[in-house]
Amino acid sequence: MTKRREALKDFLTPVSSPEFSAENPRYHRPRQQVPSGALQSMNDAISGLSKEAEELRKALAEGSTIVDIEPDQVESSFVKDRLDDYTGEEFDSLVASIRENGQAIPVLVRPHPEREGFYQLAFGHRRVAALRILNKRVKALVREMTDEELVIAQGNENLERKDLSFIERALFALRLEERGMSRSVIMSTFGTNSKGVLSEMISLARRLPPTLVEAIGPAPGIGRPRWVALADLLESSPDADWKSTVAGSGFKYLQSADRFEAVFKLLKNKPTRNRSATRPWGAPDKSVTANVKEGEKALMITFYSKNGKPFGEWISHNLDSLYEAFRKLEKQENGE
Repeated sequence: MTKRREALKDFLTPVSSPEFSAENPRYHRPRQQVPSGALQSMNDAISGLSKEAEELRKALAEGSTIVDIEPDQVESSFVKDRLDDYTGEEFDSLVASIRENGQAIPVLVRPHPEREGFYQLAFGHRRVAALRILNKRVKALVREMTDEELVIAQGNENLERKDLSFIERALFALRLEERGMSRSVIMSTFGTNSKGVLSEMISLARRLPPTLVEAIGPAPGIGRPRWVALADLLESSPDADWKSTVAGSGFKYLQSADRFEAVFKLLKNKPTRNRSATRPWGAPDKSVTANVKEGEKALMITFYSKNGKPFGEWISHNLDSLYEAFRKLEKQENGE
């Protein structure tokens, strides 16, 4: 049995700490034995979370309590560590799993330092988001934590899961520093002893416009060298019109890594507001993507992806009706 499996097995072993409800913390309920099938489901659901299991076991050993909390009573950590909005196939699978099997393992929270009756998450943000969708109560382990202890627990979960992208880690480090966290605490959060690596991440995050990074998103698979190159291009092309690109109607429908590539290509070609520029477009169902190149006297659209060619052919076969619709709309707008 691997060390990780042993850690999870230890955590799943029934403990003597009583379980409470948020409404009646003095009400003791007998602990039920979990069927072996449920144990396997729980084990599968938290595969790769041995760090988290260690934190939860530690909290139980220190006398922390398990409570059932309404999702609206749970607030996120005071430092955001992700750029996504809890969408996509992986998150949908989590929602489906909780709907079918229930919440496999509690999240870790502390009593909210500013709002009585509320709690602040250390880890388990995805689970809470899924439970909100399902309108289910949150099983949470309540533990008194300082700000430093909370972010270290939050960072350790991400470190173990290895599911934060490079730019998310860099922004997380920058936000921690801006909150006044010491470099030693930030290094503990990331599980590193290298001050140089941490300094490089924070320095790079400062070079990137926050609105651009938020628009691009986590960009999984895009590592430090590409982000450094993007920062260099931004500084060498201050007049490049990337804001129009990210504001385009189809930009948000592109995959995050494709959004990065679209901005990178724009900056590399160094178009400005007074020159031709290429902006991306994507269908809401992501089956068609396109590049729209605008010049002073011409416009060219190139279609890609699975349905790109069929969609382009359909447009070419319906130019007469499309132009007629355009002229009709133009007359209406001009009051003709």
